[in-house]
Amino acid sequence: MSQFTNLFLVLSLFAFAPLCCFSSKNHGGYLYPQFYDHSCPKAQQIVKSIVAKAVAKEARMAASLLRLHFHDCFVQGCDASLLLDSNGSIVSEKRSNPNRNSARGFEVLDEIKSALEDECPHTVSCADIVALAARDSTVLSGGPSWDVSLGRRDSRIASLSGSNNNIPAPNNTFQTILTKFLGQGLNVVDLVALSGSHTIGNARCTSFKQRLYNQSGNGLPDSTFDQSYAAKLRTRCPRSGGDQNLFFLDFLSPTKFDNSYFKNLLYFKGLLSSDQVLLTKKEASIELVKTFSENNELFFEQFAQSMIKMGNISPLTGSRGEIRKNCRKINS
Repeated sequence: MSQFTNLFLVLSLFAFAPLCCFSSKNHGGYLYPQFYDHSCPKAQQIVKSIVAKAVAKEARMAASLLRLHFHDCFVQGCDASLLLDSNGSIVSEKRSNPNRNSARGFEVLDEIKSALEDECPHTVSCADIVALAARDSTVLSGGPSWDVSLGRRDSRIASLSGSNNNIPAPNNTFQTILTKFLGQGLNVVDLVALSGSHTIGNARCTSFKQRLYNQSGNGLPDSTFDQSYAAKLRTRCPRSGGDQNLFFLDFLSPTKFDNSYFKNLLYFKGLLSSDQVLLTKKEASIELVKTFSENNELFFEQFAQSMIKMGNISPLTGSRGEIRKNCRKINS
């Protein structure tokens, strides 16, 4: 493929991405960045200060809070359903395969909610807290900023089945992952850009063990894995045991939000199968990986746009849902 054709393909893909999504109308209500300017003017400042304290204490928390936003929005939309504990008829999404033993950061959100209830009771939704915390975590890690559209309300229900079925898994095929993104109104540009969030954070051995030992059910490792890197990983991710051992998703700059994640993919050093398939399975995603690896500024711009777009997935607005007093349970 010629360089001109490559450029044309990438530019045509970006044509499908939103230029801006600062306001989104949903079911009789709007999301917009100034939603709390009068009702709770210190809201964003309070969220940012508590997230900053948590990330300063543990750098990994930035990735954990960012991940919660993904896992919330892919199930029933961005409605804080993920934060609900099991109670009565509610079966918590925290019990799902994508979240069990890995979703974390709930205590930070509890602290934010408590502070906001003191400042302006019954005003700021848990869903908006999750969205703001994700943005602030990205910025604190050196990544881009964006205006978070606000005005989401909180769900009164959770969906364990939705969490198990809608969230992309580390061993999903590229087409399965893309189908899950398309189901949320996100495209291949959003898929590759948002996968770049794996520039920070950790993954458990169990998330990629099959790549090291039995990728296709034939007892052989993944042939698209750099073998020296795989050998190093096997020392702490053995065939038996060690499932909860943690590994950096981006070994080059594990706590810095940058485009080194995409550079790793070019050297076949993506940790998860769902990472590496971006380079091996689809021409469109291959060109995007190459483009983002070469242009950090373009990656940042598209990541911000895709986060805005993801944050607008089926929010509850107007009179739908509620403003929870406690993010872990519905109002009595």
